Amino acid sequence: MIYSDFGKTGAKVSAVGFGGMRFDTKNKSNEENAELLTYAVDKGINYLDTAPGYCDDKSEDIYGLAIKEMADKRDQFYVTTKGMPATYDTADKAREAVEKSLKRLNTDYIDFYHVWCIRRMSEYELAMKPGGQYEGLLKAKEEGLIKNIVISSHLRGDHIAQIMKKKEYEAVLLGLNILNFMYRWEGVQKAHDLGYGVVAMNPLSGGLIPKHEKEFSFLGEEGESATEAALRFIISCPQVNVALVGFENKEHIDMACRVADQAKSFTEEDIERVKANLSDHMNSLCTGCNYCMAGVCPQNIPIASYMQYYNDKPLFGKDEQEMKKKLKFELEWGRLAEKVSRAKDCIECAKCEQVCTQHLDIMNRLAEIAEWRTNLPEDDN
Repeated sequence: MIYSDFGKTGAKVSAVGFGGMRFDTKNKSNEENAELLTYAVDKGINYLDTAPGYCDDKSEDIYGLAIKEMADKRDQFYVTTKGMPATYDTADKAREAVEKSLKRLNTDYIDFYHVWCIRRMSEYELAMKPGGQYEGLLKAKEEGLIKNIVISSHLRGDHIAQIMKKKEYEAVLLGLNILNFMYRWEGVQKAHDLGYGVVAMNPLSGGLIPKHEKEFSFLGEEGESATEAALRFIISCPQVNVALVGFENKEHIDMACRVADQAKSFTEEDIERVKANLSDHMNSLCTGCNYCMAGVCPQNIPIASYMQYYNDKPLFGKDEQEMKKKLKFELEWGRLAEKVSRAKDCIECAKCEQVCTQHLDIMNRLAEIAEWRTNLPEDDN
């Protein structure tokens, strides 16, 4: 495993991090999922990331079981969790959130606590207001409950630089992968240039790359899968300390560790080859983060399912007839089967767009899908 200095925090972090958003909670118990974490630490992964709400709000509990099991080596790995400014909008609420996470995680301290999912500058300003979340986190840090205050952001590069120059945070978590790096690189480079630790979330584009190995085969060298190439790309970037990967089984962990051990940097020729094969719309893909779900939509539209279906249009350039054909399949057999609310039920409240980490034009896409469905044969609109 490769390790690097995590900015100025004093931590040496593994090139591969364990992202706690992809546990199989439907088919596995919390105890079974916790075994993946202990296995990952044994393999050399020492950056363990989670958050309240992940995996039907089970992720922190799963981490807690693993951390309790690994109590004798607590100083050998780093635990991170998060809190959103809008949810914890006072210092007291922020501190209470830290205490709740500590209890669930079975630990006396959190190594890196994120001001979470900053999508626009107004959310950053909310976190920083007097008596707000940041103030509560500073108090928690003074008490030793958290070691470092960090930020998770989906802002543009110039805004990230604007924030990091203030030296309020000690590291940054950014969305970055081989499909969108052309659009996201400015923020990564600026954070690195300012001397901060950088973690890349969604290095596999929210699972999109593993699901489309054949279509993305151009990413890798001969004998290398698209997934392996995507991981290698992030791991080999000197500007990035940690590639945060969501694991569902030990085989996935083994593969990521193997890629890290053998990581070879992409050459300029490799990058030009990838660029030549990428669509201009790769930054407009739904990564399946599901932040638009969980009670956000007043109409209970399965927005994430619709948006992941819609990915085929910008990703593969499918035309209207092809999208209609796939929509019919999705409605009958796929991810949209048995979903009660439809795209046409959208009331354009914009709540989904406000929480979307990709800043997608969700309402326009739903309207387009609704139009396609209206014209489907044998559909009981």
